[in-house]
Amino acid sequence: MPPREDRKGQPLASSPASVSHDALQDPALLRRLLRARDRMDAASHEAWPVKRLAEVSGVSEAHFARSFKRAFGLPPHRYLLTRRIEQATTLLRDTELSITDIAFATGWESLGTFGRIFRDITGRSPGAMRREAQSNMPELDRVPACVLKAAQRPDLNIAVLEKRRRVAKDKFRPLTKEVS
Repeated sequence: MPPREDRKGQPLASSPASVSHDALQDPALLRRLLRARDRMDAASHEAWPVKRLAEVSGVSEAHFARSFKRAFGLPPHRYLLTRRIEQATTLLRDTELSITDIAFATGWESLGTFGRIFRDITGRSPGAMRREAQSNMPELDRVPACVLKAAQRPDLNIAVLEKRRRVAKDKFRPLTKEVS
């Protein structure tokens, strides 16, 4: 693939491939980012604002946010949402905990917020997800947990609010009609 160029035909300083490559050039930075990501994984139920993550990794907030997205493909907040939804899906499938208990155990402060975001990301309510998982349980017993987790990992390449806007745009007709 030829290098990308600007309007004047000059090569662009950073194509998407070189940006992610640049983020991985500094092994010390990558170790710091991995340290922050590991902390999020270990305690995904806790609040992880960018400020706290930047302190864990020893870099500024802006540098952390940019570098994290370059290295892992998602902003820190979306990465954390992915982990929380994965954990909630596992608990819905494998335990008899109430949906409220699962919401609070996975770090949500409100049952309503948990339900809305869970539905926005997975396309199903937590209750529907549980019913579906339990009806498929005999088939899933043979599948390793790591494969299930990867298959059920939510796709958060776009923000949840943007996803919600796109769905709403398809469902509702405009309230006003243009008159010529």
